[in-house]
Amino acid sequence: MWGSILSAAVGIWLMIAPAALDYGAPASTSDRIVGPLLATVGLVAVFEVVRPLLWLNLALGLWLVAAPWALGFPADARWNSLACGAAVALLSQARGRSTRRYGGGWTALFRPERMARAAEDAGHGDRRRVVVITGASAGVGRAAARAFAARGARVGLLARGVDGLEGARREVEAAGGEALVLPVDVADAAAVERAAAEVERVLGPIDVWVNNAMASVFSPVSEMRPEEYRRVTEVTYLGYVHGTLSALRRMRPRDRGVIVQVGSALAHRAIPLQSAYCAAKHAIKGFTESLRCELFHDRSHVRVTLVDMPALNTPQFEWVKTRLPGRPQPVPPIFQPEVAADAIVFAADHGERKMMWVGLPTAKAVLGNRIIPALLDRYLSRKGYDSQQTDEPVPEGRRDNLWAPVPGDHGAHGRFDARARARCAELWLAKHRGVAAVAAAVVATALVGALAAW
Repeated sequence: MWGSILSAAVGIWLMIAPAALDYGAPASTSDRIVGPLLATVGLVAVFEVVRPLLWLNLALGLWLVAAPWALGFPADARWNSLACGAAVALLSQARGRSTRRYGGGWTALFRPERMARAAEDAGHGDRRRVVVITGASAGVGRAAARAFAARGARVGLLARGVDGLEGARREVEAAGGEALVLPVDVADAAAVERAAAEVERVLGPIDVWVNNAMASVFSPVSEMRPEEYRRVTEVTYLGYVHGTLSALRRMRPRDRGVIVQVGSALAHRAIPLQSAYCAAKHAIKGFTESLRCELFHDRSHVRVTLVDMPALNTPQFEWVKTRLPGRPQPVPPIFQPEVAADAIVFAADHGERKMMWVGLPTAKAVLGNRIIPALLDRYLSRKGYDSQQTDEPVPEGRRDNLWAPVPGDHGAHGRFDARARARCAELWLAKHRGVAAVAAAVVATALVGALAAW
Protein backbone atom coordinates (compact mmCIF):
# COMPACT_ATOMS: atom_id res chain seq x y z
CA MET A 1 0.00 0.00 0.00
CA TRP A 2 2.80 2.42 0.87
CA GLY A 3 4.35 1.92 -2.54
CA SER A 4 1.07 3.03 -4.10
CA ILE A 5 0.74 6.10 -1.88
CA LEU A 6 4.34 7.20 -2.40
CA SER A 7 4.04 6.74 -6.18
CA ALA A 8 0.95 8.94 -6.14
CA ALA A 9 2.85 11.54 -4.09
CA VAL A 10 5.65 11.61 -6.68
CA GLY A 11 3.04 12.14 -9.39
CA ILE A 12 1.49 15.07 -7.51
CA TRP A 13 4.92 16.62 -7.01
CA LEU A 14 5.65 16.37 -10.74
CA MET A 15 2.46 18.29 -11.47
CA ILE A 16 3.60 21.23 -9.35
CA ALA A 17 7.37 20.94 -9.89
CA PRO A 18 7.54 23.15 -13.05
CA ALA A 19 6.07 26.07 -11.14
CA ALA A 20 8.00 25.36 -7.91
CA LEU A 21 11.37 25.00 -9.69
CA ASP A 22 10.58 27.51 -12.44
CA TYR A 23 11.40 25.56 -15.57
CA GLY A 24 9.53 25.38 -18.85
CA ALA A 25 9.10 23.11 -21.86
CA PRO A 26 10.00 20.44 -22.75
CA ALA A 27 10.60 19.42 -19.11
CA SER A 28 7.36 20.96 -17.87
CA THR A 29 5.37 19.26 -20.62
CA SER A 30 6.82 15.85 -19.74
CA ASP A 31 6.18 16.29 -16.02
CA ARG A 32 2.59 17.50 -16.50
CA ILE A 33 1.81 14.43 -18.59
CA VAL A 34 3.62 11.84 -16.47
CA GLY A 35 2.56 13.32 -13.11
CA PRO A 36 -1.21 12.76 -13.45
CA LEU A 37 -0.62 9.25 -14.79
CA LEU A 38 1.54 8.37 -11.79
CA ALA A 39 -0.94 9.87 -9.35
CA THR A 40 -3.87 8.03 -10.93
CA VAL A 41 -2.16 4.64 -11.01
CA GLY A 42 -0.80 5.08 -7.47
CA LEU A 43 -4.15 6.00 -5.97
CA VAL A 44 -6.01 3.21 -7.76
CA ALA A 45 -3.36 0.63 -6.78
CA VAL A 46 -3.95 1.35 -3.10
CA PHE A 47 -6.68 -1.29 -3.38
CA GLU A 48 -5.15 -4.76 -3.08
CA VAL A 49 -7.16 -6.29 -5.91
CA VAL A 50 -5.52 -3.98 -8.49
CA ARG A 51 -2.13 -3.51 -6.83
CA PRO A 52 -0.27 -5.16 -9.75
CA LEU A 53 -1.14 -1.98 -11.73
CA LEU A 54 1.91 -0.47 -10.03
CA TRP A 55 4.02 -2.29 -12.60
CA LEU A 56 2.69 0.21 -15.20
CA ASN A 57 4.63 2.88 -13.34
CA LEU A 58 7.89 1.12 -14.20
CA ALA A 59 7.74 2.43 -17.79
CA LEU A 60 6.92 5.92 -16.53
CA GLY A 61 9.82 5.79 -14.08
CA LEU A 62 12.26 4.72 -16.78
CA TRP A 63 10.98 7.53 -18.99
CA LEU A 64 11.65 10.07 -16.22
CA VAL A 65 15.23 8.76 -15.99
CA ALA A 66 15.83 8.84 -19.74
CA ALA A 67 13.90 12.02 -20.69
CA PRO A 68 16.44 14.59 -19.38
CA TRP A 69 19.08 13.24 -21.75
CA ALA A 70 16.72 12.66 -24.67
CA LEU A 71 15.02 16.09 -24.51
CA GLY A 72 17.78 18.26 -23.03
CA PHE A 73 16.26 19.36 -19.70
CA PRO A 74 17.80 22.25 -17.73
CA ALA A 75 19.80 21.30 -14.63
CA ASP A 76 17.04 21.68 -12.02
CA ALA A 77 14.53 19.76 -14.11
CA ARG A 78 17.12 17.09 -14.96
CA TRP A 79 17.95 16.16 -11.37
CA ASN A 80 14.32 16.36 -10.32
CA SER A 81 13.32 13.99 -13.13
CA LEU A 82 16.15 11.56 -12.33
CA ALA A 83 15.28 11.43 -8.63
CA CYS A 84 11.57 11.00 -9.28
CA GLY A 85 12.18 8.36 -11.93
CA ALA A 86 14.43 6.28 -9.69
CA ALA A 87 11.93 6.50 -6.83
CA VAL A 88 8.97 5.53 -9.00
CA ALA A 89 10.82 2.61 -10.58
CA LEU A 90 11.74 1.23 -7.16
CA LEU A 91 8.17 1.67 -5.93
CA SER A 92 6.59 0.07 -8.96
CA GLN A 93 6.38 -3.40 -7.43
CA ALA A 94 3.10 -4.76 -6.14
CA ARG A 95 4.51 -4.59 -2.62
CA GLY A 96 3.20 -6.56 0.33
CA ARG A 97 1.79 -10.05 0.59
CA SER A 98 -1.81 -10.38 -0.58
CA THR A 99 -4.11 -11.65 2.13
CA ARG A 100 -6.85 -12.74 -0.27
CA ARG A 101 -7.33 -13.85 -3.86
CA TYR A 102 -9.83 -12.09 -6.03
CA GLY A 103 -11.33 -14.03 -8.91
CA GLY A 104 -8.18 -16.12 -9.27
CA GLY A 105 -5.96 -13.12 -9.99
CA TRP A 106 -5.19 -11.65 -13.39
CA THR A 107 -5.03 -15.06 -15.03
CA ALA A 108 -8.69 -15.60 -14.20
CA LEU A 109 -9.51 -13.10 -16.94
CA PHE A 110 -8.19 -15.64 -19.40
CA ARG A 111 -8.73 -18.87 -17.43
CA PRO A 112 -12.19 -18.71 -15.84
CA GLU A 113 -11.88 -22.26 -14.52
CA ARG A 114 -9.53 -20.91 -11.84
CA MET A 115 -12.27 -18.76 -10.31
CA ALA A 116 -13.84 -21.71 -8.49
CA ARG A 117 -10.52 -22.68 -6.94
CA ALA A 118 -9.81 -19.05 -5.96
CA ALA A 119 -13.14 -18.88 -4.17
CA GLU A 120 -12.34 -22.12 -2.36
CA ASP A 121 -8.94 -20.73 -1.31
CA ALA A 122 -10.56 -17.57 0.04
CA GLY A 123 -12.68 -19.70 2.33
CA HIS A 124 -9.50 -20.73 4.17
CA GLY A 125 -8.19 -17.17 4.51
CA ASP A 126 -8.79 -16.99 8.27
CA ARG A 127 -7.47 -20.48 9.10
CA ARG A 128 -3.99 -20.60 10.58
CA ARG A 129 -1.51 -22.30 8.30
CA VAL A 130 -0.50 -25.85 9.18
CA VAL A 131 3.20 -26.58 8.67
CA VAL A 132 5.13 -29.83 9.09
CA ILE A 133 8.89 -29.68 9.64
CA THR A 134 11.15 -32.72 9.72
CA GLY A 135 14.38 -32.45 11.68
CA ALA A 136 12.61 -29.89 13.87
CA SER A 137 14.43 -30.64 17.13
CA ALA A 138 17.56 -28.61 16.35
CA GLY A 139 19.40 -26.49 13.82
CA VAL A 140 17.61 -25.25 10.73
CA GLY A 141 14.40 -27.11 11.54
CA ARG A 142 14.28 -25.53 15.01
CA ALA A 143 14.83 -22.03 13.61
CA ALA A 144 12.21 -22.61 10.90
CA ALA A 145 9.68 -23.77 13.50
CA ARG A 146 10.16 -20.51 15.40
CA ALA A 147 9.85 -18.47 12.22
CA PHE A 148 6.57 -20.08 11.20
CA ALA A 149 5.26 -19.85 14.77
CA ALA A 150 5.95 -16.11 14.83
CA ARG A 151 3.35 -15.87 12.06
CA GLY A 152 0.82 -17.84 14.09
CA ALA A 153 1.22 -21.18 12.31
CA ARG A 154 0.31 -24.56 13.68
CA VAL A 155 3.50 -26.61 13.46
CA GLY A 156 3.95 -30.36 13.39
CA LEU A 157 7.44 -31.06 14.79
CA LEU A 158 9.03 -34.30 13.53
CA ALA A 159 12.41 -35.62 14.70
CA ARG A 160 13.92 -38.44 16.75
CA GLY A 161 15.13 -36.51 19.78
CA VAL A 162 12.33 -36.02 22.32
CA ASP A 163 14.33 -33.50 24.40
CA GLY A 164 14.88 -31.28 21.39
CA LEU A 165 11.28 -31.64 20.24
CA GLU A 166 9.99 -30.52 23.63
CA GLY A 167 12.34 -27.53 23.50
CA ALA A 168 11.04 -26.69 20.03
CA ARG A 169 7.46 -27.00 21.26
CA ARG A 170 8.11 -24.48 24.05
CA GLU A 171 9.67 -22.03 21.60
CA VAL A 172 6.82 -22.38 19.11
CA GLU A 173 4.23 -21.72 21.78
CA ALA A 174 6.21 -18.77 23.16
CA ALA A 175 6.33 -17.29 19.65
CA GLY A 176 2.56 -17.46 19.31
CA GLY A 177 2.16 -20.70 17.37
CA GLU A 178 0.69 -24.08 18.20
CA ALA A 179 2.90 -27.17 18.27
CA LEU A 180 2.40 -30.92 17.94
CA VAL A 181 5.39 -33.09 18.95
CA LEU A 182 5.81 -36.29 16.93
CA PRO A 183 8.94 -38.39 17.62
CA VAL A 184 9.69 -39.95 14.22
CA ASP A 185 12.64 -41.43 12.35
CA VAL A 186 12.07 -40.22 8.79
CA ALA A 187 13.83 -43.32 7.47
CA ASP A 188 10.65 -45.20 8.44
CA ALA A 189 8.07 -44.43 5.73
CA ALA A 190 5.19 -45.91 7.71
CA ALA A 191 6.05 -43.78 10.74
CA VAL A 192 6.14 -40.63 8.61
CA GLU A 193 2.75 -41.50 7.17
CA ARG A 194 1.30 -42.01 10.64
CA ALA A 195 2.73 -38.67 11.73
CA ALA A 196 1.17 -36.90 8.75
CA ALA A 197 -2.21 -38.42 9.57
CA GLU A 198 -1.89 -37.30 13.19
CA VAL A 199 -1.00 -33.75 12.14
CA GLU A 200 -4.15 -33.50 10.03
CA ARG A 201 -6.26 -35.05 12.78
CA VAL A 202 -5.05 -32.62 15.45
CA LEU A 203 -3.98 -29.45 13.61
CA GLY A 204 -5.91 -29.59 10.32
CA PRO A 205 -5.06 -29.89 6.61
CA ILE A 206 -1.35 -29.55 5.90
CA ASP A 207 -0.48 -26.43 3.90
CA VAL A 208 3.33 -26.60 3.97
CA TRP A 209 5.66 -29.57 4.37
CA VAL A 210 9.34 -28.79 5.02
CA ASN A 211 11.78 -31.68 4.46
CA ASN A 212 14.89 -30.90 6.46
CA ALA A 213 16.05 -33.95 8.48
CA MET A 214 19.59 -35.05 7.73
CA ALA A 215 22.45 -37.30 8.79
CA SER A 216 26.05 -37.35 7.67
CA VAL A 217 29.46 -38.91 8.21
CA PHE A 218 32.76 -37.04 7.92
CA SER A 219 35.10 -39.66 6.54
CA PRO A 220 37.22 -40.53 3.50
CA VAL A 221 35.41 -42.88 1.13
CA SER A 222 38.05 -45.56 1.71
CA GLU A 223 37.06 -45.72 5.40
CA MET A 224 33.30 -45.58 4.96
CA ARG A 225 31.18 -48.67 5.64
CA PRO A 226 28.22 -49.88 3.58
CA GLU A 227 25.82 -49.56 6.49
CA GLU A 228 26.84 -45.91 6.96
CA TYR A 229 26.07 -45.08 3.34
CA ARG A 230 22.75 -46.86 3.72
CA ARG A 231 21.84 -44.97 6.88
CA VAL A 232 22.74 -41.52 5.51
CA THR A 233 20.79 -42.28 2.35
CA GLU A 234 17.76 -43.49 4.29
CA VAL A 235 17.62 -40.32 6.39
CA THR A 236 18.93 -37.56 4.15
CA TYR A 237 17.45 -38.71 0.83
CA LEU A 238 14.72 -41.28 1.48
CA GLY A 239 13.49 -39.22 4.44
CA TYR A 240 12.69 -36.47 1.93
CA VAL A 241 10.98 -38.97 -0.36
CA HIS A 242 8.88 -40.34 2.50
CA GLY A 243 7.87 -36.86 3.62
CA THR A 244 7.07 -35.76 0.10
CA LEU A 245 4.89 -38.80 -0.57
CA SER A 246 2.93 -38.28 2.64
CA ALA A 247 2.45 -34.61 1.80
CA LEU A 248 1.33 -35.37 -1.76
CA ARG A 249 -1.25 -37.89 -0.58
CA ARG A 250 -2.99 -35.04 1.21
CA MET A 251 -2.19 -32.04 -0.97
CA ARG A 252 -3.00 -33.43 -4.41
CA PRO A 253 -6.67 -34.23 -3.71
CA ARG A 254 -7.08 -30.66 -2.40
CA ASP A 255 -4.97 -29.29 -5.29
CA ARG A 256 -3.03 -26.96 -3.02
CA GLY A 257 0.03 -26.92 -0.80
CA VAL A 258 3.78 -26.25 -0.87
CA ILE A 259 6.60 -28.72 -0.28
CA VAL A 260 9.92 -27.09 0.64
CA GLN A 261 13.03 -29.23 0.18
CA VAL A 262 15.94 -27.92 2.24
CA GLY A 263 18.85 -28.50 -0.10
CA SER A 264 22.49 -27.54 -0.10
CA ALA A 265 25.19 -26.03 -2.25
CA LEU A 266 26.67 -29.54 -2.00
CA ALA A 267 23.83 -30.79 -4.21
CA HIS A 268 25.61 -29.01 -7.06
CA ARG A 269 29.29 -29.22 -6.06
CA ALA A 270 30.41 -32.17 -3.94
CA ILE A 271 33.33 -31.84 -1.54
CA PRO A 272 35.71 -34.42 -0.05
CA LEU A 273 35.01 -36.19 3.25
CA GLN A 274 31.20 -35.99 2.93
CA SER A 275 30.52 -38.38 0.06
CA ALA A 276 27.37 -39.90 1.58
CA TYR A 277 25.80 -36.53 2.39
CA CYS A 278 26.72 -34.97 -0.97
CA ALA A 279 25.30 -37.97 -2.82
CA ALA A 280 22.03 -37.73 -0.87
CA LYS A 281 21.70 -34.01 -1.60
CA HIS A 282 22.34 -34.65 -5.30
CA ALA A 283 19.59 -37.27 -5.19
CA ILE A 284 17.15 -34.82 -3.58
CA LYS A 285 17.76 -32.37 -6.40
CA GLY A 286 17.05 -35.00 -9.06
CA PHE A 287 13.96 -36.28 -7.24
CA THR A 288 12.57 -32.76 -6.85
CA GLU A 289 13.12 -31.83 -10.50
CA SER A 290 11.38 -35.01 -11.65
CA LEU A 291 8.43 -34.40 -9.33
CA ARG A 292 8.10 -30.79 -10.47
CA CYS A 293 7.81 -31.90 -14.10
CA GLU A 294 5.06 -34.34 -13.16
CA LEU A 295 3.12 -31.70 -11.24
CA PHE A 296 3.32 -29.39 -14.25
CA HIS A 297 2.16 -32.20 -16.52
CA ASP A 298 -0.84 -32.86 -14.28
CA ARG A 299 -1.63 -29.12 -14.05
CA SER A 300 -1.48 -29.48 -10.29
CA HIS A 301 -1.45 -26.42 -8.06
CA VAL A 302 0.74 -28.22 -5.53
CA ARG A 303 4.15 -26.58 -5.61
CA VAL A 304 7.58 -27.95 -4.73
CA THR A 305 10.59 -25.70 -4.24
CA LEU A 306 14.25 -26.42 -3.49
CA VAL A 307 16.16 -24.06 -1.16
CA ASP A 308 19.91 -24.62 -1.39
CA MET A 309 21.80 -23.57 1.74
CA PRO A 310 25.37 -22.44 2.47
CA ALA A 311 27.37 -23.47 5.54
CA LEU A 312 25.27 -22.95 8.68
CA ASN A 313 26.02 -22.69 12.39
CA THR A 314 23.98 -25.65 13.63
CA PRO A 315 24.64 -28.30 16.30
CA GLN A 316 25.17 -31.02 13.70
CA PHE A 317 28.93 -30.52 13.80
CA GLU A 318 28.92 -31.55 17.47
CA TRP A 319 27.13 -34.84 16.89
CA VAL A 320 27.82 -35.84 13.28
CA LYS A 321 29.82 -39.06 13.04
CA THR A 322 33.43 -38.28 12.16
CA ARG A 323 36.76 -39.96 11.48
CA LEU A 324 38.61 -36.66 11.13
CA PRO A 325 41.42 -35.82 13.57
CA GLY A 326 40.03 -32.29 14.16
CA ARG A 327 36.56 -31.25 15.34
CA PRO A 328 34.20 -30.82 12.36
CA GLN A 329 33.19 -27.33 11.31
CA PRO A 330 31.09 -25.76 8.52
CA VAL A 331 33.14 -24.49 5.60
CA PRO A 332 33.41 -20.69 6.05
CA PRO A 333 31.75 -18.28 5.49
CA ILE A 334 29.15 -19.43 8.02
CA PHE A 335 25.57 -18.19 8.39
CA GLN A 336 23.18 -18.42 11.32
CA PRO A 337 20.27 -20.88 11.03
CA GLU A 338 17.81 -17.96 11.14
CA VAL A 339 19.03 -17.00 7.66
CA ALA A 340 18.01 -20.45 6.46
CA ALA A 341 14.67 -20.18 8.29
CA ASP A 342 13.97 -16.84 6.60
CA ALA A 343 14.56 -18.45 3.21
CA ILE A 344 12.33 -21.43 4.04
CA VAL A 345 9.42 -19.24 5.11
CA PHE A 346 9.82 -17.13 1.97
CA ALA A 347 9.85 -20.28 -0.17
CA ALA A 348 6.66 -21.46 1.54
CA ASP A 349 5.02 -18.13 0.70
CA HIS A 350 6.28 -18.21 -2.89
CA GLY A 351 5.89 -21.80 -3.95
CA GLU A 352 6.06 -20.73 -7.60
CA ARG A 353 9.83 -20.28 -7.14
CA LYS A 354 11.30 -23.57 -8.31
CA MET A 355 14.55 -22.97 -6.43
CA MET A 356 16.48 -20.49 -4.29
CA TRP A 357 20.20 -20.13 -3.72
CA VAL A 358 20.87 -18.79 -0.24
CA GLY A 359 24.05 -16.76 0.06
CA LEU A 360 26.90 -15.92 -2.28
CA PRO A 361 28.84 -19.10 -1.36
CA THR A 362 25.97 -21.19 -2.72
CA ALA A 363 25.83 -19.21 -5.96
CA LYS A 364 29.60 -19.51 -6.34
CA ALA A 365 29.47 -23.26 -5.79
CA VAL A 366 26.69 -23.78 -8.32
CA LEU A 367 28.05 -21.49 -11.01
CA GLY A 368 31.67 -22.45 -10.41
CA ASN A 369 30.89 -26.13 -10.88
CA ARG A 370 29.18 -25.33 -14.18
CA ILE A 371 32.17 -23.38 -15.49
CA ILE A 372 35.34 -24.82 -13.93
CA PRO A 373 34.52 -28.25 -12.42
CA ALA A 374 37.99 -29.71 -13.06
CA LEU A 375 39.68 -26.72 -11.44
CA LEU A 376 37.40 -27.08 -8.40
CA ASP A 377 38.38 -30.73 -8.09
CA ARG A 378 42.02 -29.69 -7.76
CA TYR A 379 41.24 -26.78 -5.45
CA LEU A 380 39.11 -28.88 -3.09
CA SER A 381 41.72 -31.64 -3.02
CA ARG A 382 44.05 -29.08 -1.40
CA LYS A 383 41.64 -26.94 0.65
CA GLY A 384 38.64 -29.18 1.29
CA TYR A 385 40.20 -31.17 4.14
CA ASP A 386 41.41 -28.39 6.43
CA SER A 387 38.36 -26.20 5.82
CA GLN A 388 36.05 -28.84 7.33
CA GLN A 389 37.85 -29.24 10.66
CA THR A 390 39.42 -27.09 13.31
CA ASP A 391 42.79 -27.50 15.00
CA GLU A 392 41.07 -28.86 18.13
CA PRO A 393 41.15 -32.65 18.49
CA VAL A 394 37.88 -34.57 18.61
CA PRO A 395 36.94 -35.00 22.32
CA GLU A 396 37.27 -38.43 23.86
CA GLY A 397 33.96 -40.25 24.21
CA ARG A 398 32.19 -37.92 21.79
CA ARG A 399 28.74 -39.30 20.84
CA ASP A 400 27.24 -39.15 17.36
CA ASN A 401 23.62 -39.27 16.18
CA LEU A 402 23.90 -41.52 13.13
CA TRP A 403 21.96 -44.41 14.70
CA ALA A 404 20.27 -42.74 17.66
CA PRO A 405 19.70 -39.14 18.80
CA VAL A 406 22.14 -37.56 21.22
CA PRO A 407 20.24 -36.82 24.46
CA GLY A 408 19.51 -33.25 25.46
CA ASP A 409 18.08 -30.11 23.91
CA HIS A 410 20.73 -28.68 21.60
CA GLY A 411 18.79 -25.69 20.22
CA ALA A 412 19.20 -24.09 16.82
CA HIS A 413 22.74 -22.74 17.08
CA GLY A 414 26.06 -24.52 17.05
CA ARG A 415 29.27 -23.28 18.66
CA PHE A 416 30.25 -20.87 15.90
CA ASP A 417 28.18 -17.83 16.88
CA ALA A 418 31.23 -15.57 16.93
CA ARG A 419 32.01 -16.42 13.29
CA ALA A 420 28.49 -16.70 11.88
CA ARG A 421 26.64 -14.03 9.93
CA ALA A 422 23.15 -13.13 11.07
CA ARG A 423 22.24 -11.43 7.78
CA CYS A 424 22.62 -12.31 4.13
CA ALA A 425 22.53 -9.60 1.48
CA GLU A 426 22.23 -12.16 -1.31
CA LEU A 427 19.11 -13.62 0.30
CA TRP A 428 17.58 -10.14 0.43
CA LEU A 429 18.24 -9.76 -3.30
CA ALA A 430 16.77 -13.21 -3.97
CA LYS A 431 13.63 -12.22 -2.07
CA HIS A 432 13.39 -8.85 -3.82
CA ARG A 433 14.26 -9.71 -7.40
CA GLY A 434 11.91 -7.01 -8.67
CA VAL A 435 13.73 -4.28 -6.73
CA ALA A 436 17.10 -5.57 -7.90
CA ALA A 437 15.98 -5.74 -11.54
CA VAL A 438 14.41 -2.27 -11.45
CA ALA A 439 17.46 -0.77 -9.74
CA ALA A 440 19.71 -2.34 -12.36
CA ALA A 441 17.47 -1.03 -15.14
CA VAL A 442 17.48 2.48 -13.66
CA VAL A 443 21.26 2.50 -13.30
CA ALA A 444 21.74 1.12 -16.81
CA THR A 445 19.37 3.70 -18.29
CA ALA A 446 21.09 6.53 -16.43
CA LEU A 447 24.51 5.34 -17.59
CA VAL A 448 23.35 5.09 -21.19
CA GLY A 449 21.84 8.55 -20.97
CA ALA A 450 25.00 9.99 -19.42
CA LEU A 451 27.20 8.40 -22.06
CA ALA A 452 24.92 9.69 -24.82
CA ALA A 453 25.06 13.23 -23.40
CA TRP A 454 28.84 13.02 -22.96
